[in-house]
Amino acid sequence: MDFDQYGDDVLAGNWRTRGTLTSAEIPADNGLVVEEVQSGWVGAVVGIETRMVKLEDRHGKVRVFPLGPGFLVDGKPVSLVVPSRTQTPIRKKTASGSFAVADAPARVARASRILVEGRHDAELVEKVWGDDLRIEGVVVEYLGGIDDLDALIATYQPGPGKRIGVLVDHLVPGSKESRIAEKVRAGKYGDSVLIVGHPYIDVWQAVLPSRLGIKEWPTVPRSIEWKKGICKAFGWPYDDQADIARAWQTILGRVRTFADLEPALLGRVEELIDFVTGEPE
Repeated sequence: MDFDQYGDDVLAGNWRTRGTLTSAEIPADNGLVVEEVQSGWVGAVVGIETRMVKLEDRHGKVRVFPLGPGFLVDGKPVSLVVPSRTQTPIRKKTASGSFAVADAPARVARASRILVEGRHDAELVEKVWGDDLRIEGVVVEYLGGIDDLDALIATYQPGPGKRIGVLVDHLVPGSKESRIAEKVRAGKYGDSVLIVGHPYIDVWQAVLPSRLGIKEWPTVPRSIEWKKGICKAFGWPYDDQADIARAWQTILGRVRTFADLEPALLGRVEELIDFVTGEPE
């Protein structure tokens, strides 16, 4: 005879209390960190919805569980109940990790601004830092390249209250990009311009490999265009620019917050924001 581990009725009784100790009732206050026994999910309470509790883990992912027994606090079994008092809502955060300002209108644009080399770079900056930049009134402009950066900077005529930050692709010592940056720094507007760059071949690499389910980004031979080589390694189409654009949108779609990006990019963007917002307008 086959053994039926579920019995005659899988919904009979309270499965959440089977094999657990008697649970003390505690209110599911916002910020309370608990572990859901069955799944092992650990998170902080961020809300209550119709006898359900919402738990957010350290990566910002939220799951919903029924209120009641089946939870642990500091290793002790508890039963979560609806709080009797009115709670202060948890302050939401932007994708960059800063606290969101509810219903805040975008600030009138500053004279200072950030220039970003590369369309994909600009889209990534917008996705992660867009909310913060609008609150600060910082305009981000896309650069197709930096060959004429010195002349372009001159058109802005930066100075006190009008700083220009520039994010450059693959800014490494000895490169063409580094020579262009050095020329600008040594020029007339050098004190009002900050040029920084990430070390990656392409901004795609600034996305943590784990977000794509891989341990590291594939190595692409020099004889193959890097983005096409990446698409080929992933088994994605790469015949034309539309294929490359779709590949990027797939990668960009895996980015939720700053925690999905490499520190080498995070630090550079934050440095630019501090630079262009650091002076009174």
